[in-house]
Amino acid sequence: MRSSNPVFSRRGFSRDNGGYAGFDAQHQQAGTNPYATNPYAMDPATGMPQAPARTNAMTIDDVVSRTAMTLGTLIVTATLSWVLLPVDPANLTKSYAIGIGAALVAFVFAMIQSFKQKAAPGLILAYAAFEGVFLGVISAATSTYFGAGVVIQAVLGTMCVFAAVLLAYKMGWIRVNRRFFGFVMAAALGFMLLMLANTLFAVFGGGDGLGFRSGGLGLLFGAIGVILGACFLALDFKQVEDGVTYGAPREEAWLAAFGLTMTLVWIYIEMLRIFQILSGDD
Repeated sequence: MRSSNPVFSRRGFSRDNGGYAGFDAQHQQAGTNPYATNPYAMDPATGMPQAPARTNAMTIDDVVSRTAMTLGTLIVTATLSWVLLPVDPANLTKSYAIGIGAALVAFVFAMIQSFKQKAAPGLILAYAAFEGVFLGVISAATSTYFGAGVVIQAVLGTMCVFAAVLLAYKMGWIRVNRRFFGFVMAAALGFMLLMLANTLFAVFGGGDGLGFRSGGLGLLFGAIGVILGACFLALDFKQVEDGVTYGAPREEAWLAAFGLTMTLVWIYIEMLRIFQILSGDD
């Protein structure tokens, strides 16, 4: 099962000469079926993994530790940017320019990692660092204009979504299958296209664009964004579970951390938008 992780989800799986699981580029061209390139899927004929586990296999502890390092880097740089780059109400454009610049650099690092064949911890941590600067700037701006409570609410909301999805996944209330994957990816594509259109209209037409990020529509699309983020979390949990069960190489823990971090950033930004709108309506 693929996840929101752009690298972890597109790797092929094969047996090399030693009989251990390995990655095969041919599997990456096996078509669009998400199960065709699932490196950890069971063989339906035998009910066993398609390849034996590696001797240096990924564990849950590996995923937890790498995710803690990635999120820790993001939190540290977000805190530093909040403290060292305070938002200047008289020159808000400068503050936003720093945040947008950091976001663009983070996007470049994320794209480079997405197209690499192996995990690059340096790239992943660099992505987290610059993403943290972006989040620190927009959080500081939110605190300045809407109150610090909005940021706290967004953080708590993100944590609650993560905990709720993890509980629902472990209890089996969420069934991650091919249909679920297809629905989530189609919905996410439509959502991002609408948000891109809204941004373009806002940039070239002024105001709130198409109104998808303000007022009642803003609340609706913010809720949809959070729900999509929760779905991506479920996909990430499934990928991690399969990777641990069927012996993914330990380096894949970095890719799992990368995907989980991006998903949590998505949820936090959507939560921040929701509470900004609610605060502005008071």
